Amino acid sequence: MSTAQGVAVKPQTFGELKASGYASRSVKDEMRANLITKLRNGEKLFRGILGYDESVVPQIVNAILAKHNFILLGLRGQAKSRIIRQLTELLDDEIPIIAGSEVNDDPFTPLSANGRQTLEIHGDETKIDWIHRDNRFVEKLATPDVTIADIIGDVDPIKAAKGGHLLSDELTIHFGLLPRANRGIFAINELPDLAGKIQVGLFNIMQEGDVQIKGYPVRLPLDVMLVFSANPEDYTARGKIITPLKDRIGAEIMTHYPANVQLSSEITKQEAWSERPGFEGFELRVPEFISETIEQIAFEARDDQRVDKRSGVSQRFSISVLESAISNAERRALATNENEIVPRISDIYAALPSMTGKMELEYEGEQIGAARLAKDLIKRANGVIFEGFFLGIDFERTVNWFDEGNKLFLSDTASAEECVMLLDAVPDLIESTLVPLEFTLKEKAKLVSACEFVLEGLYAQNKISRNEDGGYESATKAKRDRRGMIYEDLTDLDNYN
Repeated sequence: MSTAQGVAVKPQTFGELKASGYASRSVKDEMRANLITKLRNGEKLFRGILGYDESVVPQIVNAILAKHNFILLGLRGQAKSRIIRQLTELLDDEIPIIAGSEVNDDPFTPLSANGRQTLEIHGDETKIDWIHRDNRFVEKLATPDVTIADIIGDVDPIKAAKGGHLLSDELTIHFGLLPRANRGIFAINELPDLAGKIQVGLFNIMQEGDVQIKGYPVRLPLDVMLVFSANPEDYTARGKIITPLKDRIGAEIMTHYPANVQLSSEITKQEAWSERPGFEGFELRVPEFISETIEQIAFEARDDQRVDKRSGVSQRFSISVLESAISNAERRALATNENEIVPRISDIYAALPSMTGKMELEYEGEQIGAARLAKDLIKRANGVIFEGFFLGIDFERTVNWFDEGNKLFLSDTASAEECVMLLDAVPDLIESTLVPLEFTLKEKAKLVSACEFVLEGLYAQNKISRNEDGGYESATKAKRDRRGMIYEDLTDLDNYN
């Protein structure tokens, strides 16, 4: 490019472009070259993507180096769309096209009839536009109502009338999404949801570079990187994908959920909306045991037979639950005029609306209901995390206190000061809690959160009971009460008869 007063000036005509020494290359060559540069410089390829460095990312790198079209196969919430959208960072910052071209015509090898005609008429004076890499990405969510016209194009009678062309003339075509992605990346999410005839048209233009529009054969040797996403359940011979299209996709790359709670928690902290306007004067502190419990709930749900494995449990599950738990803690801090926002287990229970809509249930799950299942998952998850923190610590005196008939209710709207006064009455609870969680008695908000975590852990081990109102009591007394209720119900039924 020429320079004027130290500033690079981009060629504005085809003649200037040729004189600059610019050389065209295919989009796959371009992505491959830029990828090699990033790898040599040790740059991170996908920002904000955690847990894929040893699994998914190397396979994507291999596919791009091999110049393959590829598909990401995975359940919901596995960052497939985010990865696909970041592929634009492997494109050049800008590329030249024939000015006004609908299909990003390369001035050296124009694709469309209009581009070729423009070049023939104006020659070296043909105007050049420069398009940014972000404008070279086209994404489409596949739905059953998508047509060939949407993807490839259709005859435009108005163009024919205005230009005086026959309908069979290529100049009458209104191009669809795929031709408009020429010299760029074209992504289709949920590929198997495309109708069979659309899949046929897609693989034909991928392989042969031609397609029939309204019965007229059209040659479109597109230069495009094709990337797809799908659920593995649908992407099979028994699913909704046609095998010729499957055969033309170079690489099938499986995504996955985080391998452990710690990694999952790191992703959730990165994505959750926690830095909120209006937090001035407040200090948000999310205890580690709270964030790990939230992640463990998602892990329990993914393993539960009552939750549909084909849909999966998205990472958005954990993100939404953490955001809702923080919001409940925020509401409490505003009501009690406290300056610390520290989520508790009761705040996780308050986040039930963020859980129930994110789980597709099997028949057994539907029978007991999403809310009851979510509460069961919270109990099990808390039990797992509790054992990790308090293994070997004895809470016998605490349990005995409940067995003596004492009860404890910590309202999710009560201040930390009020809750500490109630917790002081429970033997060994505060003292035993301080040991593994490493905080002081002065940190009252965290103290309440930790004690409630312990109580929920004892409930998960069935050593104490938790009622529907969130109060804790003796497990043996709760069992007797339930038996009594059943007996009274049966007695009433006998009397009725």
